[in-house]
Amino acid sequence: MRALLILLVIDILSLALSSPNDAYPAGYGDELGSCSCVEDGAVLRPVRREVHDNGRIFDITHKFTPSSPVGGNTEGIGEFLSLSMSMKNGSDYNFSLMKLPVHAGTHVDAPGHMYEHYFDAGFDVDSLDLEVLNGPALLVDVPRDKNITADVMKFLNIPKGVKRVLFRTLNTDRGLMYKKEFDSSYVGFMKDGAKWLVENTNIKLVGIDYLSVAADDDLISSHLVFLEGREIILVEGLKLDDIQAGIYTVHCLPLRLVGAEGSPIRCILIK
Repeated sequence: MRALLILLVIDILSLALSSPNDAYPAGYGDELGSCSCVEDGAVLRPVRREVHDNGRIFDITHKFTPSSPVGGNTEGIGEFLSLSMSMKNGSDYNFSLMKLPVHAGTHVDAPGHMYEHYFDAGFDVDSLDLEVLNGPALLVDVPRDKNITADVMKFLNIPKGVKRVLFRTLNTDRGLMYKKEFDSSYVGFMKDGAKWLVENTNIKLVGIDYLSVAADDDLISSHLVFLEGREIILVEGLKLDDIQAGIYTVHCLPLRLVGAEGSPIRCILIK
């Protein structure tokens, strides 16, 4: 009880001594943590970070821009945000509307993505298990000249018991997620690789660094293998640049889109 009271006092003191700019810490604006601004010129500029907490937290989510790629499109997703109410036009506040493909950018697939009876039964992104989407994860490098076949899975020698694996491939080296034109030559799982993973590992979360976990040649068949048992969650479009392979804690949170077979997702890795 005494230890709890001490912790409570520390928390209260921390709040009392905190700066009003703590929501925008050092690196947002300037080194002191305040926003970068000029009083007369009204210049206000945030710093957008990929790495947080002195290199402990990595944001592995791709930003959405009009040039973000989406399957079967050469021009990216296009303008996806619009201001339905604007302060510049006399409104009391800004109010945006968003129209976005649920399988663009960093996103998650639900079983209803590839199985009609699962879709009809309500196996949507709101039904996904957050325990699977959050926890210890292994980031591995796939041989760069390969799709992920059964032989590649054997070569990776992922320890038995690992539940979450993020596969970094040639897609990251080629920067495919930064190109607005969809590239069907991306690296992904072949059917035999997906089948080997399902039958020989304990992996329940499969993450990859392009828009589809399945190679284009086995697009449907690999997805069907992964999603048939409703035990594996697919996270696609991860940003795995400049992160060392190894063990992390992953946190992935989809939107609670009832009835949707996919959702944009925010993912971070913590050392």
